[in-house]
Amino acid sequence: MKTVNSSISKLDGMSLVTGKAAYTDDFAPKDALIVKVLRSPHAFARIKKIDTTIAEKVPGVACIFTHKNVIRKPFTRAGQCYPELSPYDKFLLDEYVRHVGDDVAIIAAIDEKTATKAMKLIKVEYDVLKPVLDLREAENSNPVHPEEDIFTKLEVGFNRQKNIVAKIDFSLGDIDEALASSEIVIKRNYSTQAQAQGMMETQRTYTYLDNYGRLVVVTSTQIPFHVRRILANALDIPMSKIRVIKPRIGGGFGSKQTAQSEFYPALVTLETGKPAKIVYSRKEVFIGTTSRHAMTFDITIGADRKGKIKAIDMEGLWDTGAYGEHAQTTLGAAGKKVLTLYNKVDACRFNGKALYTNHVPGGALRGFGVTQGTFALESAINELAKELDIDPIKLREINMIKKGETTPLYNIVTKGAGNDPMYMDSCLLEYCVNRGKELISWNAKYPKRVISSTKVRGMGMAISQQGSGLPNIDMASATLKLNDDGFFTLLLGATDIGTGSDTILCQIAAEALNVDIDKIIVYASDTDITPFDSGAYASSTTYTTGNAVIDAAEKMKDLIISYGAKYFETVDENIAFDGSNIIRKDNNEKISLVEFSKKITYNMLFTQLVATGSFVPKKAAPPYMAGFAEVEVDLETGKVDVIDFIGVVDCGTPINPKLAKVQAEGGIVQGIGLALYEEVKYTNEGRLINNTFMEYKMPTRMDTGNIYVELADGYDETGPYGAKSIGEVVINTVAPAITEAIYNACGVRIRDLPATPEKVLLQL
Repeated sequence: MKTVNSSISKLDGMSLVTGKAAYTDDFAPKDALIVKVLRSPHAFARIKKIDTTIAEKVPGVACIFTHKNVIRKPFTRAGQCYPELSPYDKFLLDEYVRHVGDDVAIIAAIDEKTATKAMKLIKVEYDVLKPVLDLREAENSNPVHPEEDIFTKLEVGFNRQKNIVAKIDFSLGDIDEALASSEIVIKRNYSTQAQAQGMMETQRTYTYLDNYGRLVVVTSTQIPFHVRRILANALDIPMSKIRVIKPRIGGGFGSKQTAQSEFYPALVTLETGKPAKIVYSRKEVFIGTTSRHAMTFDITIGADRKGKIKAIDMEGLWDTGAYGEHAQTTLGAAGKKVLTLYNKVDACRFNGKALYTNHVPGGALRGFGVTQGTFALESAINELAKELDIDPIKLREINMIKKGETTPLYNIVTKGAGNDPMYMDSCLLEYCVNRGKELISWNAKYPKRVISSTKVRGMGMAISQQGSGLPNIDMASATLKLNDDGFFTLLLGATDIGTGSDTILCQIAAEALNVDIDKIIVYASDTDITPFDSGAYASSTTYTTGNAVIDAAEKMKDLIISYGAKYFETVDENIAFDGSNIIRKDNNEKISLVEFSKKITYNMLFTQLVATGSFVPKKAAPPYMAGFAEVEVDLETGKVDVIDFIGVVDCGTPINPKLAKVQAEGGIVQGIGLALYEEVKYTNEGRLINNTFMEYKMPTRMDTGNIYVELADGYDETGPYGAKSIGEVVINTVAPAITEAIYNACGVRIRDLPATPEKVLLQL
């Protein structure tokens, strides 16, 4: 291959590191109105009275919105394909506030000082209500949403009165019989905390009206096309009146798969006709957007004494917070993309409920539920290995899915139900496990090594899978345009959020057209200009959009051959295109692509060749990973240090190995944060205590030890040039591998993340 499987640097890499890249706020006009949001100090309350009289008189205030003067129409902020599985439970502003940080009023003024002053002058009288803060009590508590005009477009088990946002229930075989016939049964409970995405660029948007009176929304988002639809619904205007543009993004990790900042300046611009912008503070990100869903799982596993797992039963509760964005889909992923790892079981069952509380809303974060489910199941598998006195690697080798295998569960949990079995022909999980075992010197170090009287090192491991897009749900398109000097413009709706997808998709286009990569110019994410793409989520971009790029390239080659035949006055079958020249086969006459493109534009056929390709995944193409951790525990303080983390990843054929490894390393760092550092604390009244980076601790480079990533030499026939995804699978194994390593080091079993020094020391 010419450009695929090459470690090409990011196309925009130099502009990023030299500070030349332009982000949303860089484009906002200097005279844009500054928008601020007054946020609730209470976890649950009804606004009895709100008085903006004094605030409106402050010189320079353009407008103020409260629930009394905005349209009341329920919508969901979740960036999902339509119809969404998330409830329509959010209003632009409402008389109820449901978490500390919820929206109370919107203020626009000529500058930040004026907007802040006016915001402080708004007088609000609240009827403070009893908040729902205990996840296990939520179903029997007072409704977080007492209003009756919210709904779901699809049946997901929604029950407003019982605070149930969604239910998931699927099974394979007779679970009770399989457990009864098991020689050993373990029952455990595991929980993971909410986790902040921690992207560098906070949510921000600016808006203006174009020359035709259309609303233009420039925003830092992962989902420009979904934002257009969500805004149109919330504002009750046609989608044709909205244009969404995504500039360079400073990270998202799922936080920008939910529409957040777009509503406020849009309202202001529509009201005043003036440009408006909002830039979230870091505190607003913590209290006013979304985090990973906190979860708790009860797991029962049955096995025989030889290590054959006969039954797995998972029952989960999902804290979706005040609103239900992504609740059903993340909860479902925690079962569907986790239980299918173990395909030798006689029976398995998954029951889950996502419940409203008066916490900050849960949403999308790298791993999208699979991270939580993997922590629970892989931790239980590690505990089962201890009960059976079997090496955890051996236990997995007996039970995990391998190349060429399938499970009926795939058809139960996907839209392919009832169809032919889906075989994992590209699965290299077995290789990943064996290679990781070798790289970390498992046999020499497992289970632990005593370093000194106060320091002990332990080993742990876990496996995981994820998805490559969403089969039969999400769609991507790509358009290629041949320009009049022989180069191509690649128009993408796909959203590069720092992953390097613009570069990767450019490589795929260049490979498909057999041209140099500098012959492809990428333009991405403008809903008026670029073709539809579901967005940067579900590990879909390389796989789904990559296949759409190949489809567009194949159509472009057909057009070049067809118009080449017209140029040479022959038939299509007599024409070849080698990336540089159009060749007439029978006499070897040829014309360069550069000259050909000029002639068809200016002198001959007077046309421009444009081709659009689309792709919808039809089959699951999971990436796999085996993760291995060696940690050192200080027996005097309980502090845990990661010494080594080895990740071996099966992502098929990597389009760009360098960028793939960077993705993996970043995911492992986030997993270390989830496992050891990122603790979420609320007061008894429901206020998030650690709502800045001073209190909410994320790991730095000094905290992550040695991280080594190796990519398996794989190939998936359904992926673009054999590629599968890598963006999310890389976070999932980290927490269960680390907590198992802690146990092997010092005998402390952490089932409630994070494994802070306090928790470890108390058990010691």
